Parts: sequence; structure tokens; C-alpha cells
Amino acid sequence: MKTLRRIHLYLGCFFAPLMTFYLLTGWYQTLNRNRTKTEGEAGDWVSRLTSVHVDQIYPSERAMAFSPTLYRWLVVVMSACLLVTLVIGIILAFNLSKVKWPVWLSLVLGVLVPVVLLWLGQKR
Repeated sequence: MKTLRRIHLYLGCFFAPLMTFYLLTGWYQTLNRNRTKTEGEAGDWVSRLTSVHVDQIYPSERAMAFSPTLYRWLVVVMSACLLVTLVIGIILAFNLSKVKWPVWLSLVLGVLVPVVLLWLGQKR
């Protein structure tokens, strides 16, 4: 159990800045419908960071071309490690909780609440 907690801690700390970046730029994109939508159009720093989120490039007037391959691999690794840390977190939640039903309730609500909100948002 100590090893799982240590892996969870280090992966979480390593990827926390990148996950925060994706959380903030995704939040911005969700709330701002009138944003720059094509590669390289970004003018202000917020639009440039959004371009990193969407296109995996940082727009620059000096760049002749862009290759997002290396950055995309970092995002793939981050996504895989996030999945690993989520699974470890769930394992830890079950193993460290004396009462299991709140853990189960949280997991079930974590699935049902988004589904219900999406369903309620549909116009018929």
C-alpha cells in the first residue's frame, strides 16, 4: 500500500502543472464561445495558450512550421498516468476507508450526475 501511495503522490505532483494548464484552458474554451478557432490565429496570450490546448502548438510569428508530435506524446503519457493515478486513488479510497458505501456512492454519483446534466440540457 505504501508503494501505491508513493506512485500516486509522485505521478500526481509531476503532472499537476500540466493537468492544471489543461483544466484552465479547457475552462476558458467552455465559457468563451467566440475564441480563435484556427491554428496560428491567436493574438493574445490566452488565445495562444488555448492554441496549445487545442492544436498542441504555441503560435509564433517566427516559426516556419509546427510539429506537435513530441508534445502530443507528452499529453498521451500524461493521460495514461492520470488514468493510473485515478485507479490508484480509487484503490486507496477503498483500502483506507473503514466504511465502503460512501466510496461507492461517490463513484456512482460521479457517473450519474454528468449523464443526468447532459440529458437535462437536451432540447426536445
